[in-house]
Amino acid sequence: MKVYRTPGSFAEQRMAVRLGEGARLELMPDQLIAYREASYRQRTSVTLRPSSSLVMAEVVTPGWSPDGAAFRYEEVRLRNHICVETGAGTELLALDNLLIRPPLHHVSGLGFMEGYSHLGSLVVVDPRVDQALADELHLLTAGSEALTGISLTRPVAGTAGLILRSLSNSTDELNRLLRSCTDFLRSRWCGQGPLDLRKH
Repeated sequence: MKVYRTPGSFAEQRMAVRLGEGARLELMPDQLIAYREASYRQRTSVTLRPSSSLVMAEVVTPGWSPDGAAFRYEEVRLRNHICVETGAGTELLALDNLLIRPPLHHVSGLGFMEGYSHLGSLVVVDPRVDQALADELHLLTAGSEALTGISLTRPVAGTAGLILRSLSNSTDELNRLLRSCTDFLRSRWCGQGPLDLRKH
């Protein structure tokens, strides 16, 4: 998705998803490209059952600028609100907020994306998520030049989540890294081959 100038306002996308018993969702959109003077907000709300499976990826990259400068967009906000339906109601599993405001940082360096220009995220919720899986994904990403970290959520009603974040200077590298993680999960959990995201 491409976001162009939004003078005095912002572009916004909202999505609400509910996954039933045993449902599985893999969400792998094209990268989000924020151009000069763009402001963008994305709110994703997912409600799922303890037996549901969610794999959701996102790559944020700065768009081309006439003067060649990086980070010319105003703001990118990504908010993921994930709840689990239990016998007692609905319980929050994860509230993942990402806010990037380049104009507040006059230089890119330590403290602002560690000097990288692109960011990738992978959110996984499944009853099979645990520390061992996080360790395997960490080993899988270790060969990449991207800087990657993984966090686990607390378990809720027998399911759990993990959030993987990667920093890089390359959209292709982040796409390859996130794809390798999702392909690993598809093979491990479902016996399926890699995703074919060929454009038509």
